[in-house]
Amino acid sequence: MQTSTRNITLTFAAVIVILAGFMAAKSIILPILLALFISIICTQPILWLEKRKVPYTLAIVIVLSGVACVLILFGSIIGRSISNFMGDLPRYEANLRNIFAASIDRLDNISGFDIDSNQLVDMLDPGRIISFTTGAVGEFGRIMSDSFIILLITIFILLEAKSFIKKATIIRRLHKISIDHLDKIAHSIRHYLSLKTVISALTGLFIWVWLLIQGVEYAILWGVIAFLLNYIPNIGSIIAAVPTSLLSMLQFGWGGMLWTILGYLFVNTVMGNIVEPKIIGRGLGLSTLVVFLSLIIWGFIFGPVGMFLSVPLTMTFKIILEERDKTKWIATLLGDEHEAKQLLKKTNEVEAM
Repeated sequence: MQTSTRNITLTFAAVIVILAGFMAAKSIILPILLALFISIICTQPILWLEKRKVPYTLAIVIVLSGVACVLILFGSIIGRSISNFMGDLPRYEANLRNIFAASIDRLDNISGFDIDSNQLVDMLDPGRIISFTTGAVGEFGRIMSDSFIILLITIFILLEAKSFIKKATIIRRLHKISIDHLDKIAHSIRHYLSLKTVISALTGLFIWVWLLIQGVEYAILWGVIAFLLNYIPNIGSIIAAVPTSLLSMLQFGWGGMLWTILGYLFVNTVMGNIVEPKIIGRGLGLSTLVVFLSLIIWGFIFGPVGMFLSVPLTMTFKIILEERDKTKWIATLLGDEHEAKQLLKKTNEVEAM
């Protein structure tokens, strides 16, 4: 019993040390992680081009050139739009505070309660909500400012991909070590990120069109933000909707805010609850609680970019834990209800035998 307790304590301490190391070295780790995930996504189109008689090296150049063009386009849109928006931000914040204070005073007169509107507005601080959203996107943009380093790492990873396949075959044959879980990790991440990118792009496009029809200022910026924050599970869409709704209220009043909220609700309900489950599958193999907690933990360790990568990182750790008998129980705890039912069914079948 004492040995078991000591092992758990040592394991917990080791995890804390590792996470502290991640936090200390995040400026080095994040570009590597981004390059790794980009490489996993790019592998499929590169192999597709290679099957059509395009040389492997040329296929890498074509795919990465496309990725670079997309990143440059997004960088220019985000940079220019945020720069202009930040210039108008003090005006928006002042107007928001005035509207909030007037609404609270009106509520005070109706209810008869003695509410200090200035203190309550300071607590809510609507400007901080807008700054948080643009700040999160700005943080992602700052990470992507290391695009040259990320691109170099990505190129080397892709060039080594074929060599790694040969090395994996040698390890399997000579050392009798199974590394099939690495294929599973790559497939899971590629499946999730590729389809999530398509769904997020459609979400951002529909939001942009909706805001453009309404005439909301900086519609292209809010569409890009909706696209990027859609990668963040559970709360990303909410974070994206709040500043846009507040800005819509400034332009068109409470009615305009309502139409903006309805637009976000419709798009995210259709894409998140109907389209995404059908395309990506029944689930990510992770429980809803684990997805939310991973969002907090990876966000604490790596900042806003960690929130973007929280699901693929947690999926990776879950697959690794499944490969060891001593840690399978942790992987089971991380899994969703569907997976638990399947495991329970298997255990019942084994016991019946």
